[in-house]
Amino acid sequence: MGRDKTIALLGQPNSGKSTLYNTLTGSHQHVGNWPGKTVEQSLGTFKYNGSTYTVVDLPGTYSLAANSQEEIVTRDYIAGGEADLVVIMADASQLERSMFMLADYAGISIPAVLVLNMMDVADAQGKTIDAEAIGRQTGIPVIPFIAADRKNYEPFYKLIEGEGGIVNDEGLAALYAKNFGDSWTNITSVLPSEGISVFSRAWLFAKLMEKDPEVQKLVEQTVGADAYTVIRKETDAEESGASLTGNCKFTWIDKLIEGSVAADKKADMLSKFDRIAISKRWGKWVAAGVIILGLIAAMIIASPIMGGGGYLPALAIPASEWLLGLGVAPALVSLLCDGIWTAFSFTVMMCGFVFGTSFVFGLVEEVGYMARISYVFDGTMRKLGLHGKAVMPFLVSFGCNIAGATGVRVLDTWSQRMTAIAMSWVVPCGSTWGVVGLVSMVFFGPGALLVIIALFAVSVLHLRITARVVGRRLLTDADRTGLIMELPPYHKPRWGALIRVSLNKTWQTFKRAIRVVTVAMVILWALSYTKSGDIDGSIIYRFGTAIEPVTLFFGLRWETFIAWLASMFGKEGALGVMAAIFSNTGVLTAISHSSIQSADSSAVGAMLGAALSKPEALAFIFAFYFNIPCIMALSATVHETRSLKWTMIVAAYYLAMSLLIAGVVYHLALLIW
Repeated sequence: MGRDKTIALLGQPNSGKSTLYNTLTGSHQHVGNWPGKTVEQSLGTFKYNGSTYTVVDLPGTYSLAANSQEEIVTRDYIAGGEADLVVIMADASQLERSMFMLADYAGISIPAVLVLNMMDVADAQGKTIDAEAIGRQTGIPVIPFIAADRKNYEPFYKLIEGEGGIVNDEGLAALYAKNFGDSWTNITSVLPSEGISVFSRAWLFAKLMEKDPEVQKLVEQTVGADAYTVIRKETDAEESGASLTGNCKFTWIDKLIEGSVAADKKADMLSKFDRIAISKRWGKWVAAGVIILGLIAAMIIASPIMGGGGYLPALAIPASEWLLGLGVAPALVSLLCDGIWTAFSFTVMMCGFVFGTSFVFGLVEEVGYMARISYVFDGTMRKLGLHGKAVMPFLVSFGCNIAGATGVRVLDTWSQRMTAIAMSWVVPCGSTWGVVGLVSMVFFGPGALLVIIALFAVSVLHLRITARVVGRRLLTDADRTGLIMELPPYHKPRWGALIRVSLNKTWQTFKRAIRVVTVAMVILWALSYTKSGDIDGSIIYRFGTAIEPVTLFFGLRWETFIAWLASMFGKEGALGVMAAIFSNTGVLTAISHSSIQSADSSAVGAMLGAALSKPEALAFIFAFYFNIPCIMALSATVHETRSLKWTMIVAAYYLAMSLLIAGVVYHLALLIW
């Protein structure tokens, strides 16, 4: 019997870490934040051969620099010595790039092993890799592996049962000495021969030449101010230190795999499709077509779950009658059936779409096409302060903003993810158009086209402003860099692993979302509940009528203001809520039933036409259109970013902007009508 161990998974994005982590830990996972950081912490456990293993899935980064919170968290955890073994993941199909993490790790005296993942893809490319030869040169155990093939995990289990090894950095040290000459000699002469903490002299030298601020502080505290003056003089004199150390690392990698990898060069040729997929002329059109088809496929996959969730509110009617028959208090029955049960139903519907999009776009990423989408949209997204990968949440938000929130997982840093979500909220989901289309046609007839054009024009302006306001607060210079990535080869999807990952994402989303949505629904229930069921006696009625003198400035009567508020719980519910208010029936019932049947459009249109003026209707359209997405999308945002604080900040910003835009539109409309 072995002993309990903690292992840390280290690797670049798309190296297969998540697949390995999910396969090892299954449902035994905990997701939270690293202490004092907004970076996600994924931790799970599994048992093997009598031992319990704790698995820490470190953030996917391209190096161990200190340019982002993800990289700092990763390096600090490794340096802290909490892991007994570090599992370094590399993509066997593109070793030249993916082994940069190993080169950046060399010189850290924490036991490690190297896992050459995606060997099936490498085999399909005609590559032959001698893992034992790589192991002899690096000094650590190395195995070929396919993380998606859970039937062949035995070599991996045997690997982590061992003690691992310390990566040999003598070759790197020799390259640094050769390329930096006197700088190497002068700096290493004042560094301790044994290094500092878990870092060797060669590792410290490289980070000093890269002007790593955390390493600079560590070295200065250790060697003293006088000795550090020597180091500072050398690093300041070398302006291209980071470039030179990078060249040394890639040279080290080339020598490492020179005699260990044989490849069929014909396998690396671009296919005819790929020439089109990444071309300047056709690339964006192909990408847009794939994403549209992906959204359709996601809806088809999600429809059984969403449909089932949509009919769940209907069960509240017999359930409430049964509970009332047992003598349960009417208020409690209403809370359970209208509030909590509605929250559960909405969460199930949301998770249906999360599963559909996770599966479909996970498939697009799995086969290797997602990188092409990022590549062709990189120039467009850089104008907003992001890079090409950020296009995904924008495009899928046209189907649903929930998918937009989950789509940010492809981005590298928390700041990029939070900024992308904040900007993607400008994109209207499919449900938004149902309400906008009806109200526009009722009041403006053929002129509805001009209303829609105006909405798009203001959307572009809104997006530009949001990019400046939010991006200025969140994005650093490092976050604003262009897209630097290797286009992965196309390969067959691993269906089993894809389904498992999609189900796990859906379950994790459900666990977090149910709490947020339930709290929101209970609050709305408390505000709208009356014994008689008439809205006139509710808190929400008294609140709406009390603040109407204020909301009228923005062109919103209390009825349309409440509908604007209710749209946060589901865009499609806004029509039902207006119908309920104008007909004096329950608000919450209207919201819950909007998931199983749409309001009578003609009846609602007649009510609105009789009750509102054109300026008021236009103000409502703009306030509704630019309001925050539904509560499920907010919950998904909290889940993806692990930041309730920033989700609420962005939500408050959108609420203020929607009212401001509505007010401007209303007063301009008064000049016309």
